[in-house]
Amino acid sequence: MQIKQENHNGTNIAIIFGEEQHITDAQSALDLAMTVKYETEAERIVIPKEVICEDFFILSTGLAGEILQKFMNYHIKAAIYGDYSRYTSKPLKDFIYESNHGNDFFFVASQEEAIQKLTQTQ
Repeated sequence: MQIKQENHNGTNIAIIFGEEQHITDAQSALDLAMTVKYETEAERIVIPKEVICEDFFILSTGLAGEILQKFMNYHIKAAIYGDYSRYTSKPLKDFIYESNHGNDFFFVASQEEAIQKLTQTQ
């Protein structure tokens, strides 16, 4: 996994690169967030969907809620980008919809959209 720091319109953003799964539980998500904060001082993170385990997208596991709570506790905003078309769960679709209408966590199709969402939020 690699972390690239970028500044977009005065907003410091960390972009995660890699296809290896790194977020497997709430602690690994928090470890990633703290590594990003320490190395880049960014509080906004762009994450490719591939680095997150599939359990995250099964809402009944509670993993998505745990991770979002950790990020919110540490004032981290994140956007996960990738293809979500294969997911048919209505609760997951509702979760994605609600997240995308908030200010802290987003699910988008591309890295460019992720950066755009994170630079638009306050």
